[in-house]
Amino acid sequence: MADGALKIRIDKWLWHARFFKTRSLAARQVSAGHVRLNGSKALKPAQNVAPGDVLTFAQAKVIRVVRVEAIGERRGPAPEAQALYSDMTEKQEKVPANPKFEGKGRPDKKARRALDLTRKPEGF
Repeated sequence: MADGALKIRIDKWLWHARFFKTRSLAARQVSAGHVRLNGSKALKPAQNVAPGDVLTFAQAKVIRVVRVEAIGERRGPAPEAQALYSDMTEKQEKVPANPKFEGKGRPDKKARRALDLTRKPEGF
């Protein structure tokens, strides 16, 4: 293979690996300086990546660190996209977004009747 075939634009690779839904979103993230290539900021979407490069970028609330393993020829299904990289992101514990239901809140009908019996004076 020629040396040019072993490299691909960083925005195109992020799109092929399904980290971003569109290529323009990937290019926007790279242009904004939110993607690091081997520790330094990648400021151009046209910057090339090759197998062995390490990319660091934010995805939702998680900082992703991935190593490029292969260059994709197309944006295929998810299993094909996952073969393009190895994930080096540290595992983070999931924090629940909403508190769990503890049994408190509005009482049901049976509990309301019991509550009413405790509140009413016996003379009524």
